[in-house]
Order: sequence, then C-alpha cells, then structure tokens
Amino acid sequence: MALPDNVKNWHIPLIHRDTSLAKSYSNMQEIALSQDSIPWIVQLTENPKLDLPGITIFDGATNLETHDIIHILLGRGLLPKDEAFVIGFTMGSSNRVGNIQETLYGILTKYFYPKHYRFNDEDLQVYKDAVRLGYISDCQPLSTVEYQSLLSLSIKDARESIGLEEDLLAAYYKIEAARYPHSKESQRN
Repeated sequence: MALPDNVKNWHIPLIHRDTSLAKSYSNMQEIALSQDSIPWIVQLTENPKLDLPGITIFDGATNLETHDIIHILLGRGLLPKDEAFVIGFTMGSSNRVGNIQETLYGILTKYFYPKHYRFNDEDLQVYKDAVRLGYISDCQPLSTVEYQSLLSLSIKDARESIGLEEDLLAAYYKIEAARYPHSKESQRN
C-alpha cells in the first residue's frame, strides 16, 4: 500500500511562519490518520496513554494531536524522514532520552514496526540526529506543551512561545539536504 499523493505532498515549510497554527492544523486534519488506524505496536511505543502506571517506555511520547502539531512547528511533512525527525526531536527535547531508549526505539522501528512505518538506516540516522538536536535546543519539552493555548498564534509566534529556534532547525535541514540529495523530504526544507 503506497501513500496517497496528498499525504506524500503535505508539508508546511519552515519558512511559512505567518499562518495560524489552528489553520495549519485544520489543513493537516483533512489527510491525517485517526488514532485507531495507527497500528497497535506504534501506539504502544509512541502514545503515553498506553504506558504502564509509573513506567515511561519512551520519554517524549505524545498523543496523535500533539504529534501532528509538532510536525507543523518543526516544518516537517509526513514522509519517513519527517516522522523520524519529529519523533527524535520530541524525544530529545525531553532531555531524558538515554542510549538505551534511543537504541530500543531504533530496533523497534527498523525490525518490528509494520512495513509502511519502518525506518531504514537513513531514517534512523535522521532520528538520532533529531534526538541530539532536540536535546541541545532550548525549547520546552515538546511533549509537555499545552498546544491548545497556542492554536490562535501564528506558527512563528507559537515557535517563539515555546522557545523553538528556527535557525537551529534551518541549519540542520541544510545538512540533511546535503546528506540525502535523493530524498524528497530532505530536499523540501
């Protein structure tokens, strides 16, 4: 099953910062998956509601709505390297992800996720880069932000409100574009 073109092509670039977060999120919802259409193993790994009480499997886990808003704030689409970056940056911004969590997540996404959710070696490298980038960012932990209060803001103002550095993201996207010249998602930022 290939991704539909509207999903492959959905993207709000980092430089499109004046649109409201609510309008961008609404635009994304026209093509977004519902929580129940996400495979069980992906939900178990990435959704904090499925953590056992008192046990966090992966720091930075979010619900689907939060995850979608983070895509917009990071200027990423919905292709594999986009997903890898969003998940990695979110985890890294928690400042709590260690080598064991990072490695375990990589193993799950490469070998155990359903085919269309799996990361290849390049995607895993983007994920690892993003974990480190999220860690060095001075932004708030992205999994803990109350996004409902930011929806009326422009993307630019929402980023500023949580301390998300556009220049840091732009610098990394240039590196990613040079590393993966064949990758659509790496070339459009």
